[in-house]
Amino acid sequence: MPWESVIPNVLAGDAESLACHAPVAEMDNEAFAGFYERSARSLWAYLARVSCDPALADDLMQESYVRFLCASFSDDGEVAARRYLFRIATNLLRDHWRRPRSPSIDEIPEEFLAGNVSSAQADSQAMLGPALAQMRPRDRQLLWLAYAEGYSHREIAEVTGLASASIRLLLFRARRKMAALLRQHPSNKARRP
Repeated sequence: MPWESVIPNVLAGDAESLACHAPVAEMDNEAFAGFYERSARSLWAYLARVSCDPALADDLMQESYVRFLCASFSDDGEVAARRYLFRIATNLLRDHWRRPRSPSIDEIPEEFLAGNVSSAQADSQAMLGPALAQMRPRDRQLLWLAYAEGYSHREIAEVTGLASASIRLLLFRARRKMAALLRQHPSNKARRP
């Protein structure tokens, strides 16, 4: 998805469409386009895995970039900007979970598997998806940030707002829960003697 379709009129100067006046470190079109291309896929994957809802991930990703562009943020480099973007997305996800839910018939989960996946990858993804869906959102979030994004404990603490000292224990518990869920998967039970 090109960035122009995600953030309409943001960089064209349409301040009324955003109600913001202080863009991030005065990022120009080309700088934002490059940042978007380098960060959009991983941000969407993070939101989709943590929320278990690709449509929600689309919405939150778009809102994250809009808020990122509207934020007053000092230019500390791309790594800091990326962490800040993930922090915005995390806060939006929390806000979504806090809102009262109304049941919808459209809440049928979509598959995350791509068409060109080897059978070994498909097997591991088929086991991982249901296990992740059974975990608490915070555990999914911690596992994704640590292993898919490769963030350090300190960086995870910055993104999630949790205490840096507690990240190690929370990750340990999330890994242990994941291992237990994977051991319970029917394909693993069939392999045992």
